[in-house]
Amino acid sequence: MCENILESAPCHTKRLDADVTVMELRGEIDIRTAPFLAARLDGLTAGPHPDLVLDLRSVSFIDCSGLRLLCRARNRTLARGGRLRLVTGSSHFLRILKHTGLAGLFEVHPRLPEALRTTPGENIRPPATTS
Repeated sequence: MCENILESAPCHTKRLDADVTVMELRGEIDIRTAPFLAARLDGLTAGPHPDLVLDLRSVSFIDCSGLRLLCRARNRTLARGGRLRLVTGSSHFLRILKHTGLAGLFEVHPRLPEALRTTPGENIRPPATTS
């Protein structure tokens, strides 16, 4: 069920849930995999009012290239009047967002059902408080 166009690209699946596109990412998002994912995300955020959920629960590693990719997807989505939500249960990832100053920029949910049923700005997970 995984699309692996590039050997190093993280395995991912994409599906539509009503008018929301859900993209599940797995593995590592780093300098090797970011270009592949950038192309996919650019396609998903190209139209008017994109509504995108990125499920990061199976991501084992993310570096600054991956964070840049998430920021780009967010900026493209907002510029087109859309919405981007992240799904993660990782306190490590939340700490990364906090320490990079990105915590308040993303709508983050611990589980997919909550991300799909919330309205914009609702249930945004606060940044991790541990150092």
